[in-house]
Amino acid sequence: MPTETELFPYKKTELPLDVRVKDLLSRFTLDEKVTLIPQYQAAIERLGVQAYKHGTEAAHGISWLGKATSYPQASGLACTWNPELMKKIGSAIGDEARAFYKKNPTINGLTLWAPTVDMERDPRWGRTEEAYGEDPELTGQLSTAIVQGIQGDHPFYLKAVATLKHFLGNNNEIERGNCSASIDPRNMREYYLDAFKSAFLEGGAQSMMTAYNSVNGVPVILHPSVMDVVKGEWEMDGFIVSDAGDLFGIVKDHHYYESFAQSMAESIKNGIDSVTEETEETIKVIHEALAQGLLTEEDLDRALSNTFRVRFRLGEFDPAELNPYAGIDDSVILSKEHAALSLEAAKQSIVLLKNERATLPLSKSKLSKVAVIGPLGDEAFRDWYSGTLPYGVTPLQGITKKLAGKQVAFESGSDLMILTSASHGKAVGITGEEGKLAVQYDQMEHGELFEHTAWGWNNHTLKSTSLNKYVTLTDNDTLTVSADEVYGWYVKEAFSLVPGEDDTVTLKAWRDKSISVNPDTGTLLASDPNTSTAGSEPFTKHILKSGIDAAVNAAKAAEVAVVFVGNHPLINGKEEIDRPDIVLPEEQERLVKAVYEANPNTVVVIVGSYPISSTWIDEHIPAVLYTSHSGQELGNAVSDVLFGDYSPSGKLNMTWFRSVEQLPDLMDYDIIKGKRTYMYFDGAPLYPFGHGLSYAQVSYSNLKLDAKELDQDGMIKVSVQVDNTGSVDGDEVVQLYVQSLASRVKRPLKQLKGFQKIHTAAGQSQTVEFLLPVSELAFWDVTRERFCVESGPYSIMIGRSSSDIVVSEQITIQGEAIPPRNLEVSTQAENYDDYEGVYLDECKAGGASVRPKEEGAWISFEDVQLSGGIKQIKAWVSSTKGGCIEVRMNEPDGTLAGTVEVSGTTEPQQWNEVIAPVAFDGAVSRLYLVFRGEVLLSKFELHK
Repeated sequence: MPTETELFPYKKTELPLDVRVKDLLSRFTLDEKVTLIPQYQAAIERLGVQAYKHGTEAAHGISWLGKATSYPQASGLACTWNPELMKKIGSAIGDEARAFYKKNPTINGLTLWAPTVDMERDPRWGRTEEAYGEDPELTGQLSTAIVQGIQGDHPFYLKAVATLKHFLGNNNEIERGNCSASIDPRNMREYYLDAFKSAFLEGGAQSMMTAYNSVNGVPVILHPSVMDVVKGEWEMDGFIVSDAGDLFGIVKDHHYYESFAQSMAESIKNGIDSVTEETEETIKVIHEALAQGLLTEEDLDRALSNTFRVRFRLGEFDPAELNPYAGIDDSVILSKEHAALSLEAAKQSIVLLKNERATLPLSKSKLSKVAVIGPLGDEAFRDWYSGTLPYGVTPLQGITKKLAGKQVAFESGSDLMILTSASHGKAVGITGEEGKLAVQYDQMEHGELFEHTAWGWNNHTLKSTSLNKYVTLTDNDTLTVSADEVYGWYVKEAFSLVPGEDDTVTLKAWRDKSISVNPDTGTLLASDPNTSTAGSEPFTKHILKSGIDAAVNAAKAAEVAVVFVGNHPLINGKEEIDRPDIVLPEEQERLVKAVYEANPNTVVVIVGSYPISSTWIDEHIPAVLYTSHSGQELGNAVSDVLFGDYSPSGKLNMTWFRSVEQLPDLMDYDIIKGKRTYMYFDGAPLYPFGHGLSYAQVSYSNLKLDAKELDQDGMIKVSVQVDNTGSVDGDEVVQLYVQSLASRVKRPLKQLKGFQKIHTAAGQSQTVEFLLPVSELAFWDVTRERFCVESGPYSIMIGRSSSDIVVSEQITIQGEAIPPRNLEVSTQAENYDDYEGVYLDECKAGGASVRPKEEGAWISFEDVQLSGGIKQIKAWVSSTKGGCIEVRMNEPDGTLAGTVEVSGTTEPQQWNEVIAPVAFDGAVSRLYLVFRGEVLLSKFELHK
């Protein structure tokens, strides 16, 4: 006999999904519904609903549930330019998620917090390693593919759930919890939203996470685009989750609302279906919001229908035999197939930046002595979201294996030193079982020998050579030798060494704590710099082995030196910490220079979470490779490329700038005016977007378009001949770019609109074809608030990179002619054509407003149509201090047509309609609104 619950409609698989979900929700009590809103959803045992957790990190492999297959960082995966490979990786991650879920379904959830889709408009962003680069087309295709792999191909059942992060405009870490990104409609539609779009429309992503920041003054968790665009235009049928602590951050960080109950209510109403806050506090606050009438049971039902629709598709309520993924077990975790996939991804992600005189590949048969040098040479680091690596093959291990029987020397380039107290004269050693550091030895040579590595910007690590552990700061502020690796949300293994008098240094620990010596025990202690007891003990460094000298000697004795430089994934840039610069640390560049001087046959391998620039290396070193931190197979992949067992095929996912002088301010989110990314940057980069050399010799020719003229509903058919004229097989990424040659607005210098990774056999030729809808040539027309395809000529380009266009053809499109602006209708101020000294803020009455940052700031409206007899301007304004808006003709300092005087009010965001007279003398092609004082402008219109 079936149980009572088995007779309920929600258990009947033959019924439509929405019917089943609605039936289950109808059986929950209100109190039960409240317990199902938090990230950790409660079990409702009487209905056979098990406890469930939303959120398992899976950026490049399952994290923190146990050992799992690790793939290259997302920034490295993006350099593969291979959606097919990304889908395989997503599928493998989904398989391992299923296996972990089977072990503990209440904790190891199937909702995976990946991929990160944020646009990387600035390489200084601390989380650059987590995303796919600066281009929405590349990001869109790769994130769509990994979503499809994670979720599986079954028409109903989901293998796991992909959660797109972090919607929206999230590309800085400093003050991320309370800052606001100013993003105008064109940037928003053409860039920031565009990256997420295909993962929903084509990938069917079932989950999305909102970001901590605000956009145009509104916390993203409350931003209209969550409902209007994601759940509206894109018809996303999954659920949206808040980031950890973000919902209460509306009150604590943004100070947007005064009560947690209001922040909870408004977030759920704006589309948040799952709340990532402390469970009991979440439940308490929801009850408060219900009691105050801020939230209704219907609001909870809407949220729960979204989360449970996904849980049904995961197969939780159905017989296992119906679910094709229910049988996945432990055998997939760390399988040989997944290890092979990790190696393949690592190889495909490696970018050959430079290769003069065919320096690479190195010859295994001809070489007998190789020197591996550098702080990254014998490391396979993990980043914060790497999870627990099952193993990590270092470059040294990979090269040694490749050169079995040959001489492979290694020098890290780090000094070996002993520290003595400058005031006590005693050497620092390790004391006690806890590994505490103390000033204890009268004879310097008895002190502990430390490997001292400089990571740049005065960040250093000290590693005990006797215990092979790092010096770290414990919770009770003592220094111990106890850390197996540099790792943690708070990185307490990094120290600052501040130069003092007579070649001494003082040590600063985490949070700038000063290191001193306990006068009674001699142990090294840290104290808060703001306390009265803070003090710094001066230490003298005794260098027993110079890292650079040892590296130089190794290079001189070798036929070739391979120098591994780069970053530690948790030092100088990570979540919550943006990078101080984009260049290689000076200590590492000094090492490269010394090695090169000792042996000009030097190869440099940059191992980095992000672009790391060095103009000196580009100018002097004959061969340069780049790889991200590539997980468990880093060393095998790098050695395969170095010695020609794999021809490099990676392409850069970001522009490598020469210096930060080529970048605007980190908080400048306007890629168009700021000339960001390859699309708008008109300078000379160090390496361009899409760049990557190969051992194969590939040429392009015979570009053909099937038509020379098309209308806006047409399809551009593109073909190009690709020839491998060399003797080496290899993979090549064929890149398709477009450019508008005549437009009303500033358009990209070029824009990626398609790419294909193909295999090219030596001596063979093939034809590569693209289908490009003309609609892909559209831009966001702010005058009519919609996409449009302009009539005119366009260039279709094929190249090896964004700066290496090989062949191109023109096509004429019969699209639209944008009419002159009609300012006699209500015009949103944010729909300006140009601006200076303003940013976008909230308008509590709806939409965004323009706020000046400086006196004389302005916005302009071009190609205006002003009919005769315009006599008034009506403006919707807000101000607490008062000011005015000058209406000027043709130039910011042009003829004054009128002035809108604005009085200050006691209430911020109090919006008023103000009417002022205007008079236009002569022809007007461009209208300027110039701000004086503090005035916010939401919209305006001209009247006769």
